[in-house]
Amino acid sequence: MANTSPFPGMDPYLEEYWGDVHHAIITYTRDALQGTLPADLKARVEERLVVERFDEPSRPIFPDVKIVERAEAARRRDENAGGVALLVESEVEIDAPILIEETESNADPTTEGFIEIVDRTAGHRVVTVIELLSPSNKIAGTGRRAYLKKQDELRLAGVSLVEIDLLRVGERVWPFPIERLAPKDRSLYQACVRRAWFPKRYEFYRLPLRSRLPKLPIPLRQTDQDTRVDLQAILEQAYRNGRYDDIDYTRELDPPLAVEDARWLDALLRERKTRS
Repeated sequence: MANTSPFPGMDPYLEEYWGDVHHAIITYTRDALQGTLPADLKARVEERLVVERFDEPSRPIFPDVKIVERAEAARRRDENAGGVALLVESEVEIDAPILIEETESNADPTTEGFIEIVDRTAGHRVVTVIELLSPSNKIAGTGRRAYLKKQDELRLAGVSLVEIDLLRVGERVWPFPIERLAPKDRSLYQACVRRAWFPKRYEFYRLPLRSRLPKLPIPLRQTDQDTRVDLQAILEQAYRNGRYDDIDYTRELDPPLAVEDARWLDALLRERKTRS
């Protein structure tokens, strides 16, 4: 199978591998920007730590147990110098304990990257932030609250913000009510651009499942022309370099698509011979 996605735009099967895909898209976007920016601007990748807490059941839950192993199996594995031990229930004593090792805290931290465009001649002042949304930004909890707070802080600081949402999971985080958009304008994937000098104006971009991703405008300073990022080319690079050609396109998506999109997807995959 060729190492290219069968989809013309965003491949919804990539959402399952979002940790890897997110890092790749952020890095390739940074690289693509560098050659298009004025000489006194530069793009850099920044990271933030996101904590997923267990006391927020609406968020994705990760187990608080690192190891669950029968003591006898552990002993046999050690005796076999790291070999795989097969445990037969009839050979285990009734009082053989189950070993449980807990983590030291009730939270699993994850690292998310985003892009800052900075002005080297103005004390490395941040001009524009580019965010590729993650589940922690969109699912109710500490991560979403922190992200919404950051949106506010960037607006008050006079920093332009570009947000790209290539995930179906969770709620939209746009700083305007989604009801302001007619149903026909609400696509499966979306992007939003807010320019620092128009803090209450939002440029909304539809990113339909069935269409190629656009060359998205990236605002810089008010006196600069926009640069652009070819989202489709970057996604295709992430697909190739991530070697996602082994994705099983015969299985159904979770969460499932709407009926019409599911029919279109099935017909497309059959046409591309990735589903029979």
